Amino acid sequence: MATETHDAAGSTSACVDAGGGAIGMPQLCPDWMGNQIFWLVVTLVVIFFILSRIALPRIAAVLAERQGTITNDLAAAEDLKVKAQEAEEAYEKALADARSKANEIIAEAKAEIKAEQDEAAKKADAQIAEKAAESEKAIAEIRASALENVETVAKDTAKELVAAMGQKADTAAIDKAVAARLKG
Repeated sequence: MATETHDAAGSTSACVDAGGGAIGMPQLCPDWMGNQIFWLVVTLVVIFFILSRIALPRIAAVLAERQGTITNDLAAAEDLKVKAQEAEEAYEKALADARSKANEIIAEAKAEIKAEQDEAAKKADAQIAEKAAESEKAIAEIRASALENVETVAKDTAKELVAAMGQKADTAAIDKAVAARLKG
């Protein structure tokens, strides 16, 4: 048999040629499948133990740390969101209080200005009324004085006219005539 070879122990293998070289792909040789499966199982078991004892705990720790960090960050973000909402509410309240206080101050200032204006108007009205009364009094005095002066001037003028005509003026008659004429 040309395809069969004998190894050192005298057994033959269909996967090795006469020179000891592999025929085809040695991985597919049925004679070596048992060894390959054994070493595959040993390698997989070693890899499993290495991964399960060393790598997977480290990966699990990193994942747990990431999850903890994410959870903490989310909690912190939620706290900051609540604080931001509270700060916004406090700001809105302070703004509303400031606006109402400003409106109160404006109303008080308007009321004070109105009161000052009213007081100034009352003082001005009182001064105007006082000056008007003084003016009316002065006008009445001037009128009275003018009437007296008119009467005196009329009497003097009448005496002079009568004297210019060559007559003797009677003071009592002239006074009576001027008084009658002034009365209407």
